[in-house]
Amino acid sequence: MGGAAGGADPRLRQLRYALTAFFAVDGFVFAGWVVRIPAVKEQTGASASALGLALLGVSAGAVVTMTLTGRLCQRLGNHPVTVGAALLLSASVALPPHAHSAVVLGAMLLLFGAGFGGMNVAVNSAAVDLVAALGRPVMPGFHAAFSLGGMVGAGAGGLVAGSLSPAWHLSGLALIGVLVTVVAGRTLLAAPVPAPLRAEGAEAGTGGAGADGVRPAAGPVGWLVVVLGVVAACTAYGEGALADWSALHLRETLLASEGLAAAGYSVFALAMTVGRLSGTWLLLRLGQTRAMVAGGTVAAAGMLLASLAPSVGLALVGFVVTGLGLANIFPVAIGQAGALAGPRGVAAASTVGYAGMLLGPVAIGFLAEWFSLAAALTSVAALSAVAAVVAYGLRGSAPATS
Repeated sequence: MGGAAGGADPRLRQLRYALTAFFAVDGFVFAGWVVRIPAVKEQTGASASALGLALLGVSAGAVVTMTLTGRLCQRLGNHPVTVGAALLLSASVALPPHAHSAVVLGAMLLLFGAGFGGMNVAVNSAAVDLVAALGRPVMPGFHAAFSLGGMVGAGAGGLVAGSLSPAWHLSGLALIGVLVTVVAGRTLLAAPVPAPLRAEGAEAGTGGAGADGVRPAAGPVGWLVVVLGVVAACTAYGEGALADWSALHLRETLLASEGLAAAGYSVFALAMTVGRLSGTWLLLRLGQTRAMVAGGTVAAAGMLLASLAPSVGLALVGFVVTGLGLANIFPVAIGQAGALAGPRGVAAASTVGYAGMLLGPVAIGFLAEWFSLAAALTSVAALSAVAAVVAYGLRGSAPATS
């Protein structure tokens, strides 16, 4: 098939490697920040609710930037916007350790959120272009790179937490992020937008789409794209919540050491990586609807265990189960949005989806203030179940992407 030929094209292969590096550095930098949140919280003396408001800076910066990134990508191209946003994300991660109040921290996180939001929309749009050119269902692999970067970032953060201050640690992250961006960015900026591969359509059962269902001539963004964004948001809520609050849950609720507390997000990210690396295999065997319904159900069960477990060991098991369940729902939803409306669909669904990731930590902060952190984290289980129900309700409506 044409997909095999596309996969053999060295230019497309280099572009795939470069995009994989950007997904990985995105997860690496973000995770490196989140594992140092407890230390930054102590440094600023912020309460749980004040920290939640400061984290709203990430959400506000990202959501505003996401709404503009689609237009920037149309005007400047996906590749230059991806490189610029990656530089902003990498450089701004060094700022939070220098904040000594929740207000200043929130202002610094506005820049960090702008880089995070812009990069995620741009790099996902670039990935959709490449998926269309390859004619292969490789979108879960890109998101696996994000999870792998998160696992490495969280693991490294846990290892250095006792020996490096947040300022030195996050400055090192910034340097690594900028260096990776410069190296991978040379390939990305030199590569033209790949031409979509037109597959055998009806014979392949994709209705004229490529192997990932990405149609070169996409229609306008409609209600189904928004609903897919909501499904993505329900699961991204859990990813964001665990990124920002898993370490605090293990440390404050279950009295884990600082290094062991950092393992919470690390094992979750590892499970996400394993789930996404096997995502193509899973989707081909279960189909997208069953995979999404099963994933949401498994994640709900895992998060109930992680939230209410009486010991650190059981909580870590719950984080692993949750990661496996959530792994492929977001990339499948984004891929289906791309099949419906092309890069505009990706931008719209990503904006809604990542809003869930960024607003989740804020909601958890307020719920923890009103109830307890353990009770607040059960909201992740509830929204995972909602994602499963909505995905089941969309059966037959959303296009297949593999």
